[in-house]
Amino acid sequence: MTQGIEAEWTVDGLTYAGRIWGPDDGTPILALHGWMDHADSFSVLAPRLTGYRVVALDLSGQGLSAHRAAHATYNIWDDLPQIAGLLDLLGWEQAGFMGHSRGANIAALFAAAQPDRVRVLVSLDALAPEPTQVGFAETLGKFVTDVRAQSTRSPRTFETVDAYAARRAAQGNSAATSRALASRALQPVEGGYQLRGDRRLFASSAVKLTQADVEDVLRNLRCPVLNIMARDGICTRPALAALLTQAADLIGDYTRLDLDGDHHFHLDPTVAPHLAEAILTFLNQRDLYTA
Repeated sequence: MTQGIEAEWTVDGLTYAGRIWGPDDGTPILALHGWMDHADSFSVLAPRLTGYRVVALDLSGQGLSAHRAAHATYNIWDDLPQIAGLLDLLGWEQAGFMGHSRGANIAALFAAAQPDRVRVLVSLDALAPEPTQVGFAETLGKFVTDVRAQSTRSPRTFETVDAYAARRAAQGNSAATSRALASRALQPVEGGYQLRGDRRLFASSAVKLTQADVEDVLRNLRCPVLNIMARDGICTRPALAALLTQAADLIGDYTRLDLDGDHHFHLDPTVAPHLAEAILTFLNQRDLYTA
C-alpha cells in the first residue's frame, strides 16, 4: 500500500482531504471511494496507473474531510457541485473519473450531468444507483426519520483498531481490507477509537432514482465507460444485475470486464495488478485529455 501525497482543498467553505499519486503532468483522474470508505481505498491500485495523476478524495463526512453543516444532507448528488469546484481548483477542464461502489454511482451522475468535464469513466464493482421500488412519499418519510435519528446518535466507538477491523470483516470485508481502511476511518478518543464518518451517512436518501431516472443517466454517459465487476462482489444483486444487462444498449461506448475478487478487489494486492493492467489498456486506447 502506497500512501501518496496528502492534500487538502476548500470548496464552497467545505474542506476536502485526499491523496495524490503520479507525476504533476500526468493525465488527470479523479477517484471517488465507496460508502464509509476514503481515499486510502485506492492506495494499492492508484500507484500502478503509471503516467496518470490520480487524485483520490475523501468525500464529505468521510475520512479526513469535513462534515457538512448541521442542516445539510448526504444524498448521493450532494457532493457534485463541490466536485466541479475541485476540478476548477485543480485546473482540470476535463478529467477521467474512477469510482468504486457508491463512488462509481456518484461519478456516473456527475458524468451524465456534466458530460463536457468527464473524458472517461472507470466504474469498479458498481455502475449507477440501483433503481428504487419504493414510492416517493415512503422514501421521503424514511429520510426525515433517519436524519433526525442519526443526528442525535453518538459516533460508534471501538475499544481497539482490531475491534473495528473485526466488525468490517463480519460485514463481509476481508481482514486485509478491514485493516487497510482502519487508520483513516478512525480517530483516537478516550477509551478507544471513534468513527470519523458522519452518522447522517447512515440515513436514507430523500429521493431515490426510478428505473426511468437511471436509464436516463446511462443514456447520457457520452464518455467511454469501463465497468469492472468483482466476481464475488455485488453483481448478483437483482437490481444491479438487471442494470448491467441494460448497460450495453444504453451507453454508447461501454466495456464490461469481470475479475476475480470481492467488493474491495481494488485493495487486494493479488488483484490490483490485473485491474491496473485492464484500466491502463483501456485508457491508453482512448485519447484521454491531458491537463
